[in-house]
Amino acid sequence: MRTFTEGSIAPDFELKDQNGDSVRLSNLRGSTVVLYFYPKDDTPGCTKEACGFRDIYSDYTARGIKVVGISPDDAKKHTKFINKYQLPFTLLSDEDHQVCETYGVWALKKFMGKEYMGVLRTTFVIAADGTIRKIYENVKPEDHAEEILGSLDQ
Repeated sequence: MRTFTEGSIAPDFELKDQNGDSVRLSNLRGSTVVLYFYPKDDTPGCTKEACGFRDIYSDYTARGIKVVGISPDDAKKHTKFINKYQLPFTLLSDEDHQVCETYGVWALKKFMGKEYMGVLRTTFVIAADGTIRKIYENVKPEDHAEEILGSLDQ
């Protein structure tokens, strides 16, 4: 369960990226960060979402915005996903789903009558000062990257 809201300081964390390098959220301060949680590399919805960010990534970088994806997949899977779809942004591995739990996105899900624990597709826009500017829940992957970029222009 999430214990923070929009306007709160984003909980800090440190995870490994696709190259095995450590990334700490607090080290990204000074830039707006789009932190998106997704269930699994190379699945239809997650691929649409990632490619949506890829396709307008230059619009994000032109505004100084960093895009970071998090899933329980390991670095090797992230590397394959990045290479297959030429993703230009960082993917972080949360294999023990501790960061997912902290952010309240690790929850009971249902699919075809089966219940299981997994990642709820959720995005956090974190301002340069580390505060959470906006939380997007129940994300629809197709137009999500454009939706976020549009809201940042307001």
